[in-house]
Order: sequence, then C-alpha cells, then structure tokens
Amino acid sequence: MICGVDEAGRGPVVGPLVVAGVLVESDVPLRQLNVRDSKKLSAERREILAPEIRKLCRFEVLVIPAEDIDTSRLEMSLNDFEAKLFATVIDRLRPEVAYVDSADVNEFDFRRSIATHLKFELEIVSKHEADDLFPVVSAASILAKVTRDAEMRKIEAELGAKIGSGYSHDVETIGFLTKWLAEKGTLPPHTRASWDTSKRLLSAAATRKLDEFGGK
Repeated sequence: MICGVDEAGRGPVVGPLVVAGVLVESDVPLRQLNVRDSKKLSAERREILAPEIRKLCRFEVLVIPAEDIDTSRLEMSLNDFEAKLFATVIDRLRPEVAYVDSADVNEFDFRRSIATHLKFELEIVSKHEADDLFPVVSAASILAKVTRDAEMRKIEAELGAKIGSGYSHDVETIGFLTKWLAEKGTLPPHTRASWDTSKRLLSAAATRKLDEFGGK
C-alpha cells in the first residue's frame, strides 16, 4: 500500500493549515483521473476530482486552526510542526511507502523529521514538488486544497465579510484585516497572530491610534 501526503495553507495569515493523505494499492486509477498538483487545477476541476478521489482511496484530513498553529510555534518551527502532522496522517493510514511533499529545503531532513514521530517501519520518499511527481501526492493536495477552501468559506460566513485567500499578498485579505483592526482594535478570529504580517498590521494600527490621539 502506498500513500501520498500534502498540505494546503502553510503560509496564509488567515485560516487553517490542512494536511491530507490518501492511501491506495495502486496509483493507476488516480493516473486515469488525471490528478495534478492542486495549484495547477481550477477550483471547479478540484471540486469535481475531490469526490472521485474519496471514492478511490482511503484518506485522512487534518484541519489545524490558526490558534493551534500559533501555539505550536512557541515550541517548534513550522517545518517541524508540519512533519509531526504528516506523521500523524501516515500513522493513521499505515502504508508501506509514503510519498510526501517536502516542506524543508533539505528533503532528507524533512523525511528524517517525519520518521522520528513514527513507531513503525516504512519507506518515506520526500521530494520537492512531489505533488507534480506522484499521483498519490497530487490527490492529497487536491483534498487538502478543497478542504481549506471550504473552511475559508465557513470563516467568511461566520465573520460576515469577504476575506480573500487569506494570504499576505492578497489585497482583499490585507484590506479585511486592516478594516477589522481599525473598527475593533484586535485581530479577527482565525488570524495567525504569530505571523509577521499580523505583527506589522497591529503595529501600524497602534501607530494610527497614537497619531489620532496626538492630533486631538
């Protein structure tokens, strides 16, 4: 049995990190589905493929809220946290070979970091751009991305505002955070307070408050 593990939402300032894994005996059915790296597929295509992948594979999905990411960063690096999450998925699926998309610049270090969290023997293949190389990782990346997109829609409904992608380079996301901070004086729920973007926006909001106070 082989599995693929990948994540969606490692870098955003808003929203969860999602880690997904799929387990199959053979990747031939996934090849026939023409799965690819989720970033190279349209949202519509991902939504079509996701239920087909769930039918073909055994799968596991972890959704890690922003506050849990902040807590973990007090104890370990993001790479180490991601390795621990990948290991959790692998442990639940129990494959003979696990293909993973390396989060670390050093593929071997990432593989070794995952292995330290596992209590059973298996082969771990850690590669950059594994979601382009191995159909099982492509399938996992699709499930992770579709799940994160759904979580972001839930957050938008909860907060009653458009958030955008949640990434720092997204003008809509930064506009949402800036407006929320100006109106409420705090970061909105589901925001990663440990991110540099959050710290920068908080500092800018505090400076504006001081300027307003000084101008009165």
